[in-house]
Amino acid sequence: MVAPLLQFLMDRLRNMPRAVETTAEQASQTGSIPVANERPDRNISGFSLLDHLDIPIVLIGPGQNILDANKAASRVFPGFRVGFPFSAGIRAPHVLEAVAYAAQSGRRETVELIERVPIDRSFTIRIEPLGQPAGDLLLAFEETTQARRIDATRADFVANASHELRTPLSAILGFIETLRGPARDDAAARAEFLEIMHHQATRMSRLIDDLLSLSALEMESSSPPNERVDLNEHLEGLVGSLSGLAAQRGVRLEFTHPKEPLMVAARADDLSRLFENLIENGMKYGQSGGRVEIGLEQLVGQVRARIRDFGPGIDKRHLPRLTERFYRADVQESRVLGGTGLGLAIVKHIVQRYGGKLEIESEPGKGACFTVLLPLNN
Repeated sequence: MVAPLLQFLMDRLRNMPRAVETTAEQASQTGSIPVANERPDRNISGFSLLDHLDIPIVLIGPGQNILDANKAASRVFPGFRVGFPFSAGIRAPHVLEAVAYAAQSGRRETVELIERVPIDRSFTIRIEPLGQPAGDLLLAFEETTQARRIDATRADFVANASHELRTPLSAILGFIETLRGPARDDAAARAEFLEIMHHQATRMSRLIDDLLSLSALEMESSSPPNERVDLNEHLEGLVGSLSGLAAQRGVRLEFTHPKEPLMVAARADDLSRLFENLIENGMKYGQSGGRVEIGLEQLVGQVRARIRDFGPGIDKRHLPRLTERFYRADVQESRVLGGTGLGLAIVKHIVQRYGGKLEIESEPGKGACFTVLLPLNN
């Protein structure tokens, strides 16, 4: 998108009237005050049109003083003022060097800018010499902040996934070597090791299943739901199917719900994955509380589902990050209980896909409550 805009501006700016400049340098020599609003005719230059774009674009003259800047440039870089040096808005030495080189050589330059204050932002700056008058440059700032964040997230995800898979795989390989060597004829050790290997292989299988689920959810995130599900009936069946597992863990599931249907536009499989994760989390991490409450309630245009356990709870400092991939409040406990660190990330993706909201409340010693709000489709 940036290249066509630059070509358009170059065509319009080659023969534009020059600004009546009162620059900061001239002001220091004459004792006058720089006039910030003296600029080329904006209708002739095309900058009046570019005020409606979000891409910061700046025109600077031979002395590296700003001749014009669109509104986006002034908003993103408040130091950009007509008649003042370009360096008043950006002080990064490598950017200033690239601008000076482009002005002197007449060659196009591209340079990266990363700003840390007031917030982290990054830009690719394209510097286009206009030719005549000699030394005039057009600069377009293409923001790359989001792309860099996505790249960083992807790198973190690959590193975390590799680590999570490597740990059980290393354990399995170690036990295989032991069984092939010192424990070859030890029946008791063989039985113990095979049980541990089965546990680790199951953990890898769960992790791969969760990774595939996340990938599928991301690919289908823009697809509108084509099913209508009675959440009341669906959740009642789900609670029934999990009651056996709850009994094994010494946990009682208590389900309260209205009698009327609560229709939502969603895939049944997604709803099962969503509430299975939340209820199983309640059983695993709130097992000491002895029960998990599941409640449905109809609101105006929404249905509210609450899953509450009465276990040890979660420190508030962890709550904002619980839905991050591979984030765990207690890594060791999560692994012992079979957690992959992806369950709540899957929950968040499903809730967002269907235009809902996820709320998490918890305090140490008071259990945890997960609330899901979904739009009604009655």
